[in-house]
Amino acid sequence: MSSYTILSKLDALPDNLKQEVVDFIDFLAAKSGTSKKKNTPQFGSAKGLIKMSPDFDEPLEEFKEYM
Repeated sequence: MSSYTILSKLDALPDNLKQEVVDFIDFLAAKSGTSKKKNTPQFGSAKGLIKMSPDFDEPLEEFKEYM
């Protein structure tokens, strides 16, 4: 069955049935293990993973002759 056929049949359904189709597609994807839901990063989820040295803003020794 082509995507066009599926989309035209879906377009003919009322809105409440379209939501049921979406829910069923999500169910089938989860059942088959091919769910395409992405993990969205949460604010602060990387807290403690990145550390900066205290002298981060200090000039580098290699560039002293240019300053």
